[in-house]
Amino acid sequence: MKRVTWIFVSVLVFTALVLGACAPAASSGGAKKIRVATDATFPPFEMVDEQTKQLTGFDVELMNALAKKAGFEVEWTNVGFDSMLAGISECQYDAAIAAITITEDRKATMDFSDPYINAGQIVTVRKETTDIKSKDDLSGKKIGAQIGTTGAIEAGKIAGAEVKTYDAYDQAFLDLANGQIDAVIADYPTTLAFLATNPDKLMTVGEVFTDENYGIAVCKKKSSEFMGPINEALKALKDDGTVKKLEEKWLAGQ
Repeated sequence: MKRVTWIFVSVLVFTALVLGACAPAASSGGAKKIRVATDATFPPFEMVDEQTKQLTGFDVELMNALAKKAGFEVEWTNVGFDSMLAGISECQYDAAIAAITITEDRKATMDFSDPYINAGQIVTVRKETTDIKSKDDLSGKKIGAQIGTTGAIEAGKIAGAEVKTYDAYDQAFLDLANGQIDAVIADYPTTLAFLATNPDKLMTVGEVFTDENYGIAVCKKKSSEFMGPINEALKALKDDGTVKKLEEKWLAGQ
């Protein structure tokens, strides 16, 4: 009886090993999970839908389409922009997408996908403002920008200006509309979305004054695992017109 029992147990162990070896390393849904962080305060790129309470926007739809193409299952996390950048640097997340401008400084602590949109900085003021016609007129003024963004970096370069940073851009634009600050520096597409909600109070002045590209940030430790599939899927979405359709849906006419 002992010999029979030993043989039976051996067969069970062998079977378990074979099945385990054949099973894919994936989530319960059959797709590899990718932890993606965003800061849902950047309409039209990322926001929380007031009715459904779900993440939506250009970046969210792009990442979901990209993940589907690459065979990933997205696990979203919504955090503040500064915390998001710190988290991706420390590999708390696999990737991040939130209108993140590709910069040399950021490349030191995170990797970036191929660019998916070009968006420079522009100045916004109240409509009654007459003494600010471009960024060259901001010396001595109080400028608002979101902490950790390239808008804040550019504002900090203006000699004699006072820079006030915010956790989210909606707070900066609200303070601008209420006369608490003189101007806001932000990414052009993000600015257009906020101007659409305050068309009678705010306006842009001057031209877009930086040449910037948004990219998907990837934790350096996970680049070998995720960067190739992300770039391949992104190229496919550009080639099949998906990115153009998202631009038309979320950015055109803003």
